[in-house]
Amino acid sequence: MSEFARLLVQGAAAVGLPSPTPEAVESLGRYAMELDKWNRRVNLVSRAPLAKIVEVHFLDSLTLLPVLAAHGWRAGQALLDVGSGAGFPGLALKAACPSMPVTLVEPREKRACFLRHVVRVLGLSGVRVLDERLDDGGRFAAVHGRYTWITSRALTSLPRFLRLVEGVCAPSGFVCCMKGRRAADEVTAWRTADVSSRFRLVERHAFALPESGAAREIVVFQEAGP
Repeated sequence: MSEFARLLVQGAAAVGLPSPTPEAVESLGRYAMELDKWNRRVNLVSRAPLAKIVEVHFLDSLTLLPVLAAHGWRAGQALLDVGSGAGFPGLALKAACPSMPVTLVEPREKRACFLRHVVRVLGLSGVRVLDERLDDGGRFAAVHGRYTWITSRALTSLPRFLRLVEGVCAPSGFVCCMKGRRAADEVTAWRTADVSSRFRLVERHAFALPESGAAREIVVFQEAGP
């Protein structure tokens, strides 16, 4: 077993995730290799030892899978990942769960090129990489449709992000925001700023990463309709 595989499998067990399949481990391991190569010339993620890269990026992304399943996600249902950066969580979820159609929105050209490269290297199908922004939600939805499942990892504040995705979230759709130790403050800010928001808070899933002990929280909203 490679060092990446050992770290990923042990980390998954430590946070209570099902053990990744051998296919998922292989795919994510190749992804990690490409990330390391590209990161030497393009600033994709902060430089760190492999153990930290696995925990902070790959394992952290996979913690979203049981949360999606708990709210009814089924194989084949599409997911929109906003501000994908180097592909976390969206591309990592796709590599681990190939049946998930994924749209990755990343306006920065070099990062979008990296995402397309990894998709090619891993031979993934059912992935779209869009190098654009959601600033005009009406136009984006008209061209690309609306999504029942939307994710983002630490892109912007909760109030701003929920306003950003209002135009692309399908009726009764879910928005899963991956946050750190300031999650409680952001929820309070959302309650204060967006009393008329179209979203209702349905879950706050808090946990700690196994090695660093870093606080994480997945905050789940559902579109509540008019």
